[in-house]
Amino acid sequence: MTDQIQTISYRDDVIVSTERNKVLRNTYWLLALTMIPTVLGAWMGVATGVGRYLSGGLGLIVFLAGTFGFIYAIQKTKDSAKGVVVLLGFTFFMGLMLSRMIGMVLGFSNGTSLVMTAFGGTAGVFFLMASLATFIKRDISGMSKWLFVGAIVLMVGSIVNIFVGSTVGMMVISMMAIGIFSAYMLYDIKQIIDGGETNYISATLALYLDLVNVFQSLLALLGIMGGERE
Repeated sequence: MTDQIQTISYRDDVIVSTERNKVLRNTYWLLALTMIPTVLGAWMGVATGVGRYLSGGLGLIVFLAGTFGFIYAIQKTKDSAKGVVVLLGFTFFMGLMLSRMIGMVLGFSNGTSLVMTAFGGTAGVFFLMASLATFIKRDISGMSKWLFVGAIVLMVGSIVNIFVGSTVGMMVISMMAIGIFSAYMLYDIKQIIDGGETNYISATLALYLDLVNVFQSLLALLGIMGGERE
């Protein structure tokens, strides 16, 4: 009887582990796919110059309305194939929103190098956090409330700095964002591994937002500190 219980328990553990690995694998594949519309959106934004009109208060309104609208739509459709389409539409939108900063950085003589460095740095942060999430065995779900508070403080600071226009403020906000969203990346990956997140579309959305924020913050820092005028 004991052997039968152990066998059933082992089989259940295998099934659970297989399901979690499937969610993680699908999340990584979809996350890789989101890079395509993001790059297309950024390229279109830079090529057409639409990013120049997405500054100040107008840019903030468009960004907030578009972001929260897409996130709401993704959550409503995450259990069907429509969720993937809406998510990819969101990543195209985010590419457009990133185009203003990318265009500004590309205006430097070493702009292309800075963009590639930011991309490489973001990839490095992702692989580091993914590795840590695999090796950390203890529960880190308690991080969520502190990360949420940090994200709110960061959002308020970013909105204020849009109107203040402080370079030092931008640097501080960027460094805080890199730290907070790197920690969020670790938390979100660990949630998948531990079974706290079972929907790969929601998981992809969370990780995508983490990556975008780290990339954007790295790019801002590199542009401020390492941009070279021609």
